[in-house]
Amino acid sequence: MPKLVYDFAEGNKDMKQLLGGKGANLAEMTNLGLPVPPGFTITADACRAYLETGAVPADLADEIDHHVHLLERKMGKKLGQADDPLLVSVRSGAAVSMPGMMETVLNVGLNDDSVNGLAHHSGNPRFAWDAYRRLIQMFGKTVLGMEGDVFEDAIEALKAARGTRNDLDLDAGDLQALVGTFKQAVHERTGREFPQDPRTQMDLAIEAVFGSWNSDRAILYRRQERIAKDLGTAVNICSMVFGNLGMDSGTGVAFTRDPSTGQPGVYGDYLQNAQGEDVVAGIRNTVPLADLEQLDKTSYDDLMHIMATLEGHYRDLCDIEFTVERGKLWMLQTRVGKRTAAAAFRIATSLIDEGVIDTDEALRRVKGAQLAQLMFPRFDAAAAKDLVTKAIGASPGAASGKVVFTSAAAVDAAERGEKVILVRRETNPDDLHGMIAAQGILTSRGGKTSHAAVVARGMGKTCVCGAEELDVNVAQGTITVRGTVLRAGELISIDGTTGEVFRGEVPVVPSPVVQYFEGTLAPTDGDELVASVHRLITHADDVRRLGVRTNADTADDAARARRFGAEGIGLCRTEHMFLGERRESVERLILADNDADREAALAELEPLQRGDFLELLDAMDGLPVTIRLIDPPLHEFLPSMEELAVQVAIARERGTASAHDEKLLAAVERLHEQNPMLGLRGVRLGLVIPGLFAMQVRAIASATVELRQRGKDPRPEIMIPLVGAVQELQLARDEVSRVLAEVGVEVPIGTMIELPRAAVIADQIAEAADFFSFGTNDLTQTTWGFSRDDVEGAFFSRYLEKGIFAVSPFESIDREGVGALVRTGVERGRATKPELKLGVCGEHGGDPDSIHFFHEVGLDYVSCSPFRIPVARLESGRAALDG
Repeated sequence: MPKLVYDFAEGNKDMKQLLGGKGANLAEMTNLGLPVPPGFTITADACRAYLETGAVPADLADEIDHHVHLLERKMGKKLGQADDPLLVSVRSGAAVSMPGMMETVLNVGLNDDSVNGLAHHSGNPRFAWDAYRRLIQMFGKTVLGMEGDVFEDAIEALKAARGTRNDLDLDAGDLQALVGTFKQAVHERTGREFPQDPRTQMDLAIEAVFGSWNSDRAILYRRQERIAKDLGTAVNICSMVFGNLGMDSGTGVAFTRDPSTGQPGVYGDYLQNAQGEDVVAGIRNTVPLADLEQLDKTSYDDLMHIMATLEGHYRDLCDIEFTVERGKLWMLQTRVGKRTAAAAFRIATSLIDEGVIDTDEALRRVKGAQLAQLMFPRFDAAAAKDLVTKAIGASPGAASGKVVFTSAAAVDAAERGEKVILVRRETNPDDLHGMIAAQGILTSRGGKTSHAAVVARGMGKTCVCGAEELDVNVAQGTITVRGTVLRAGELISIDGTTGEVFRGEVPVVPSPVVQYFEGTLAPTDGDELVASVHRLITHADDVRRLGVRTNADTADDAARARRFGAEGIGLCRTEHMFLGERRESVERLILADNDADREAALAELEPLQRGDFLELLDAMDGLPVTIRLIDPPLHEFLPSMEELAVQVAIARERGTASAHDEKLLAAVERLHEQNPMLGLRGVRLGLVIPGLFAMQVRAIASATVELRQRGKDPRPEIMIPLVGAVQELQLARDEVSRVLAEVGVEVPIGTMIELPRAAVIADQIAEAADFFSFGTNDLTQTTWGFSRDDVEGAFFSRYLEKGIFAVSPFESIDREGVGALVRTGVERGRATKPELKLGVCGEHGGDPDSIHFFHEVGLDYVSCSPFRIPVARLESGRAALDG
């Protein structure tokens, strides 16, 4: 059996998979000689074994015994001793940071006897009873599964009886009475007494932390952040140090740089006479970390020195939890801190300038998803606004929505398609599903290190915290501020950068980052964020191997995509050019029952198509434009069969039915298919309807000739869709080549790989293709047997809840299934033609995770919507650095 327990001095920061992030970093700080309370870590291996079997590993108890004895010798006191007992915390710590998602129990070891010893030894009875009530409260909720409101309601009732809203106004007698109330609640709600044996407390708390890995909120968070479900969590047993011993004690959270902006400085929150959970829970409003210098200069100076040490050691923004116990500073945790998208870019480039990291490493530290956040609109500074209050901007962004007061209401509203702002006094981990559903989060308590702030930053969700002026009454569904009452359902807007809260909906304007990509804001115009984005995306362009094209059907889309950095068009959907007024011409084509009528209809369409291609190729002058010949079933251009049948039936009864309507109904009935996406479409249309593909190819070729005569450099590529057999492609290619030869131009001819069979026989298809473009939207549908339009709303949410999907396969490439077919298509296609050009034009071309996969399998380019081009450029560079 492998070793299951490590003393803090035995680990290091590179052991996160085994010791979890918290344990590995506690070990690292211990090895750096920083003041870390002694303790030990139970490995994630033990957790995984527990989750697999439902039982604690057989050898774990003995290893824990051994390390408890070592800890007792080191501390000079024992668990459970009546006088000055050893108390410990039991805290989770996964390899990937999951703030607030799993469990913590503080003050383990206190009981009815040792609380009196702690009161006597500390000389502070209030502290001792406060510590004991916290243990029972955390243990009841975490270990025994009680509702947290049971304890919160008791605290609020006691404060109301004492005529106060401040926990600190409760004296030792009040807290002793609260302990009795809590113990009685435990017995009434669970049928068992609160355990008095410290080791029983510890063992049950350890099991609860193991089990919390699979709590609903932890599962939801992992799904949201795409964290593997089989990592498990380590458990850290740490000797307690106390920030609630009086006003010379306290607890806080510090950042070596501002996690919202990335600016260097003194950032964080401090709370006197409190334990750590009070800060991150946002239950009491904190003071800025800078105030610690006036409250306790020695501890402040020590903290500044340690913060500099940790940032230098980790070469990144560090998030630090600390406690001051009667003037002595203790370090409880550090990690590379979560940050906003803007902070990520600013910190990365600042560290380059400071000589801490190189540009490659800086590029690795920013993500395409963060860049996408920076491209969202922001509030218009010039717009009229009705300011309600100003608080702490905890996570940037501009969000507007209807006020809701519960997570359930947020989820319900989001399912109805409504945008909402979740308003709470403070959030807790159980609010995660509501935070995900909401456009933004507003709390009346807490600061930049509260649960709401940390989780919102991690999700890129707009958040304003600590709006103390707001009296949030969840029961009545009201917010009261200076005589103004806002009710559930009213529109508000929150600015996560400034901390401002406005009544009503505020207009938005494009972000500076979008203005930069549009070319209306230069990187030298003084916007520090834009300058950081420019530096890193320029470096991404320098190192990436993948080309980045766009999916565009109009000249306007093409021009915008080109400004965003597109290197061509990877997919032009020609069927979009047949909509609107042109439907009548398509209708005539479908109704044609002889060659003359069909040729006349095609003759009407050809100049329209030619005009489309002239504009598109001109907008992308000098760059490749891959034009997909018409793909969808023709019935999409016709009226609904049901509606038309009813219309004709009524007309027949009235004697007014026209020959045209009768003929149209017959055509619609003839073309009706039970499953049209697997019917007459794509290459099949070109082979069944004479002249259809020829008309499109002639329009492309003649547009190319005209542009060349104007001195332009059009570079069309013709793509034949939905090929499943090389014979289909060869027949279509013969027709395309004949038309091109008649016009006198040469154009590459390729195909979409969007059927599993095409991927499997790609070696054959490559014989007749100059290029492949993987149509991963249809390839996903045909591989899974899903109709995207039907299944996403029907059952995908259940599949996500049950863990069948970690993420929708239409959002991120299914590497095991669809990805395996792409890999097969690449390998077999290039086995026939080693220089075969390969791209992807499905929506996955703009997904960060999928881009790394496409780089790995050897594609030449990705193609995505115009807005996703900067994301694709950045991620293609990161993929190249990752190999």
